Amino acid sequence: MEVKKDILWRVYLIYFFICLFGVAIISKVFIIQFSEGDEWRAKAQSLSTKLFDIEAVRGNIYDANGSLLATSLPYYEIAMDVNTSAITDEIFYDNVDSLALQLSELFGDKSQKEYKKLLTRARKSGDRYVVLQRGVSYTELQKVKKLPIIRKGRNRGGFTYLQTNKRERPFQFLAARTIGKYNEEGTGKSYGLEVAYNEYLEGIRGQRLMQKIAGGVWRPINDENEIEPQDGSDVVSTIDINVQDVAENSLLKCLRQHGADHGSLILMEIKTGEIKAIANLKRSNKDTSVYLESLNYAVGQATVPGSTFKLASLVAVMEDYNVSLNEIIDIGNGECEYYGKKVRDSHPPKESRITVQRVFEESSNVGVTKIITRYYAKILKNTLTTCIK
Repeated sequence: MEVKKDILWRVYLIYFFICLFGVAIISKVFIIQFSEGDEWRAKAQSLSTKLFDIEAVRGNIYDANGSLLATSLPYYEIAMDVNTSAITDEIFYDNVDSLALQLSELFGDKSQKEYKKLLTRARKSGDRYVVLQRGVSYTELQKVKKLPIIRKGRNRGGFTYLQTNKRERPFQFLAARTIGKYNEEGTGKSYGLEVAYNEYLEGIRGQRLMQKIAGGVWRPINDENEIEPQDGSDVVSTIDINVQDVAENSLLKCLRQHGADHGSLILMEIKTGEIKAIANLKRSNKDTSVYLESLNYAVGQATVPGSTFKLASLVAVMEDYNVSLNEIIDIGNGECEYYGKKVRDSHPPKESRITVQRVFEESSNVGVTKIITRYYAKILKNTLTTCIK
């Protein structure tokens, strides 16, 4: 009898703890469901949904005449949810052959059999996001929207797509270094007008809500964006693409003729100071007969301008005072002094008196200095006197 009571006491004790444990579980369920429910639902939502930035369409870059130098073209990643509730087995298997055939004919990267296998496997495995193609153009996207099943739309056909923008230069390598590129991912160099005017070109990003599904794939939840992106502004440069073409070809011809390692050419409109062309070419290390625009030497490398200023000075004085090329200039022994600073020629002159034409031909520093002083010193003196008064 005592043994029976002892056993019953133990059974009741165990039963009590089991009941207590059950009550604890039920209580926790109620707490989670009704008291902490909102918090946990928000946490789950944050793990499975996320706002992704949408890149704004970058502004265009034009030349001085309105020719397009750089633009952003839209490309798309197209995908399909073959397991959406609206696509029944009957609809799927009646149309999958036709859909696979037309996808194969449109893109040509897979056979009809391969596309059908991709779609069928996704259907059987419960895959909710099957990428059909990346880098699809806008024209191709419109054709895809008319294909079987897909033409029913997002909800009934499971079709979805994501847009990305790719920067294109219509003139390819012409003025490529000057136009430049902007690499926000940090995987390459950024340079040119694309960087200098990025704050105007880049626009304002938008946002789109996306959901994480099986396989760690993110897919858009809605067709509409939560925040629409704002396109960037256009930039009009002073570059004239026709002049640029002539400049690059002239520079290339000159470099090949002399076998030079590299060269630069800058063409400026004198009246306005606008740069109409910048050409920079360097000989390729792999093929010495090929020249590439790998560095903007005109802007990115310091070089003594030298005789460039002599030409500009002579052109100015000839335009302002109609100076003749036969006018005589006394350069003496190729050395003179102005305001305590000596000016020397790089080589002794053969004659002390030479023409303006010979001054340029001999690249005489003294000759150019004396010509400019002869015609402009009086004007400068009068200007300074006026300022002092």
